[in-house]
Amino acid sequence: MGYRLRGFVVLIFCSILLPLAAQEREATTRASECIDIFNDVLRQVDVNYVDTLNYEDLTETAINAMLRKIDPYTVYYPKEKNQDLRMLTTGKYGGIGSIIQQRPAKDSKNKKDSLWTYAVNPYEGKPAQRAGVQAGDRILSVDGKSTKGQTVSEVSNNLRGEPGTTVVLELEREGVEKPFKVSIVREDIHLDPVSYYTVLTSDTLPYPIGYIAFNEFTEGSALAFTNALDELYYNQGARALIMDLRGNGGGIVEEALQIVNLFVDRDQMIVETKGKTARSNNVYKTRNNPRYKDLPLIVLVDKNSASASEIVSGALQDLGRAKLIGQRTFGKGLVQNVRSVAHGGHIKVTTSKYYLPSGRCIQAIDYSERQKGHELKRDTAGGILPDIVINDSAKVDICYTLYINHYFFDFATRYHRLHDSIATPKNYEVSDADIEDFCKYLDERKFAYETETSKFFDDMIKMAKHEDIDTATLAKLEALKPMLQPDFRAAIERNKEEVKHFLGTEIVLRYYYQKGQAAYNLRYDEELKRALQEIKK
Repeated sequence: MGYRLRGFVVLIFCSILLPLAAQEREATTRASECIDIFNDVLRQVDVNYVDTLNYEDLTETAINAMLRKIDPYTVYYPKEKNQDLRMLTTGKYGGIGSIIQQRPAKDSKNKKDSLWTYAVNPYEGKPAQRAGVQAGDRILSVDGKSTKGQTVSEVSNNLRGEPGTTVVLELEREGVEKPFKVSIVREDIHLDPVSYYTVLTSDTLPYPIGYIAFNEFTEGSALAFTNALDELYYNQGARALIMDLRGNGGGIVEEALQIVNLFVDRDQMIVETKGKTARSNNVYKTRNNPRYKDLPLIVLVDKNSASASEIVSGALQDLGRAKLIGQRTFGKGLVQNVRSVAHGGHIKVTTSKYYLPSGRCIQAIDYSERQKGHELKRDTAGGILPDIVINDSAKVDICYTLYINHYFFDFATRYHRLHDSIATPKNYEVSDADIEDFCKYLDERKFAYETETSKFFDDMIKMAKHEDIDTATLAKLEALKPMLQPDFRAAIERNKEEVKHFLGTEIVLRYYYQKGQAAYNLRYDEELKRALQEIKK
């Protein structure tokens, strides 16, 4: 009987294995056929095409086009882009430590607009800032190679390199007569995942409230978060916490698990991954007793909170441990793992999906549907819907126009040159006199405020002429046009507080860098104000 039973088990086991083996053979055969087709196409083009081909570039283009068909997160990294992969997983890279941006500007030689790269945000204490690079500096060349017309990616690749090596930048700065050069020794740049933390106090609050802005889930980020919270709680007396995950694009799931574990009991399931293979299926549970089990907690999220941010916020929401405030999160519930490929490259490939304690999947819809902007209800998932939704108040007004055309940025650069110091971020105020100086600056730059309405109106008149509208009607339409050309000074006056906020944000950054800017912006933060109201209840 025992032998018969063992034979029966073996039979069942084999009956399971045979279909699986057949599926694997079929998949291997299909893949081999596709590879044969690709190789044959490349060979035919190689033999017959009129010009010499760049095989490496063609292959990388083909791979990237193939992967874009799958999802935006499955990405190929050739050997020369391993620095980018390292930055993604560890938050570290070899470089100078400055955000750069490309924008059109007048060429000093031929006076025509060209694309140039600017330093817009040197990080405090990093090599670029220590070498004297300032926000607003135009980067003319890197190691003697002009940046004119180069993409941000190309300039960034030239700025990065092995720690300890030197890079020479030629810079142009407003108020300095001639371009000048600076030599910068590259370092291993590690950006702090905790961009800012503080204690908020006032007569209207029941007790001091801790605030932590958390940027990314990279190696060691959970420890950095814990250290910040310990400082706020034990040394500064915080008795509640506002965790700010807005703009946090995620990262390593293990770091997210450790942060959630600060607030929930041991052995609690936080997230589960489900995929095609056995090694893609995992259950992540908390391992330790919570350090802050009863600390009142609110989490701020927005449409750019993704991946590990959604694990933290979604798990805390599912477990009734935190209240979420803000906008629906991005909805990236796909897990990626890094695999080595031939000749030193890597592929970051989607292997599974995330499921929260309630069983809901963060990525419950097709990515293409998310891109179409379809509105989703909470029970359909596709991101995390906050308990308190605060709609994004972004609008197309004069501030939008001034921002996208860099007028706030450029004025702040000039302001910094003319003023040695300003008040602390918590006390600094943009004055009415500063606003008047800003308006004079806009006059000097010949700023013409053109609204989207006036642009559409111009198009409407052109269309009316093509459609043979009678002359009298066209004359009436033309008479309306001056009414749609707004006075920028009047528009600034109507939006004065918002203009002051935008200007102050750029000006404070010049003197106090990222942490100072964060402190300044909290004064205007509507989500934070609502969070404080919730804590007072």
